[in-house]
Amino acid sequence: MKVSFTVNGTPRALDVPANTLLVDLLRQHLDLTGTHVGCDTSQCGACTVHLDGRAVKSCTVLAGQLEGAVVTTIEGIGTPARLHPMQEAFRACHALQCGFCTPGMIMAAIELVEYGAIDGSDPAAVRRRVREGLEGNLCRCTGYQNIVDAVMQAAGKMR
Repeated sequence: MKVSFTVNGTPRALDVPANTLLVDLLRQHLDLTGTHVGCDTSQCGACTVHLDGRAVKSCTVLAGQLEGAVVTTIEGIGTPARLHPMQEAFRACHALQCGFCTPGMIMAAIELVEYGAIDGSDPAAVRRRVREGLEGNLCRCTGYQNIVDAVMQAAGKMR
């Protein structure tokens, strides 16, 4: 099937089998390997990208669902010279260790901030909402404390 969509601001048109998953389309057809394949069962969140502005696990989206859509991957949110505020906060707060979950975690965290899921003045309540908002993204290394710190730091810069 032919599917036309936009990835990281670039219009794309591809012929792919209808059962192609977005994660595979990104990695194998577009060489956007920042989106990681973790579990293949939508449990880990390593493959999280933005689809029409919302965080989705790309292992659950079929190519046929992409017609006219806008996809943003970790490669589309910043550059090495000018990191996105969430990327900068993850670096500054040491919110990564092995880095495997980091792209998906960052994409999910950006949505939390952009859609106001973590606004408020009670820091304990905000920290709880960050943790709840990132429940679908697993990290096996960090214990999440620094990830929560990074999201809260970035939120202040993104607003």
